[in-house]
Amino acid sequence: MAELLGAELGEVEVTRFPDGETYVRILADVEGSRVVYVNSLQRGPNETLVETLLTLDALKDLGAREVHAVVPYMAYARQDERFKPGEAVSVTTVAKLFKALGLSSIYTVDMHLHRIRDPSALFGASFRNLTGVRELAKYVKRNHREILAKSVIVGPDEEAEQWAKVMAEDLGTEYAVLEKKRLSATEVKIEAHGANVKGKVAVIVDDIISTGGTIVEAVKALRQLGCEGALVACVHPILTGNAYPRLLKLHLLDLVGTDTVLSPISRVPIAPAIAEALRADLGFGRS
Repeated sequence: MAELLGAELGEVEVTRFPDGETYVRILADVEGSRVVYVNSLQRGPNETLVETLLTLDALKDLGAREVHAVVPYMAYARQDERFKPGEAVSVTTVAKLFKALGLSSIYTVDMHLHRIRDPSALFGASFRNLTGVRELAKYVKRNHREILAKSVIVGPDEEAEQWAKVMAEDLGTEYAVLEKKRLSATEVKIEAHGANVKGKVAVIVDDIISTGGTIVEAVKALRQLGCEGALVACVHPILTGNAYPRLLKLHLLDLVGTDTVLSPISRVPIAPAIAEALRADLGFGRS
């Protein structure tokens, strides 16, 4: 991102004290500067969240003129409601911590915002939720041009329609949305009524792949309807437990994600999408 924006790259030293506490030291001189801090709350979200909060607060305390946080994957965002009595509404708690820092702006990528009406008010800063789907669409167009004429974009459930629509527009093809019924925390049932995929290649797109259950059931349903092949693309490849080997057993045409979360399938850089937004909003690269 620093290279894309022509910005100086600063360094942060992060280590652990013997008792497990996080140690943070800003190595760059940030006084009077506009600082963009980038950290994705992916592997080890608890430690990474503390690291991020300590660093952002230190930047403010060291006299940075503006502090902009880029959090490509915002952990705890899916716990946005009290589904059972006594549960913590985790995203609200995390938002309060960010709000206390008094940041200039926050950028995320395809964050779970289904029940959050005003993220700027919740997080206490100008809030932009960018999408990685357009970068995934570029990847598909670049690497699978031969299937585009016979492809249909598929959202594996109703919530994924927003991403299926964006990819379909970018690739110039139709899209379909499947119906998901959740049986348990790890089991789902997918129904594909009315999806016209016979003899076509299904390009399944979603924001997050966690256990892989939704994708497995979606591919099964689409194959029962006669799809010729399936390609899966997601923004946040969490891939918990045995999700990756489960997906490999599907013999997909391709399985790809962005690098908001590091995984074996994180082959699409998200930096260009973030840099484009920062350039437009903050004027990087302008004379």
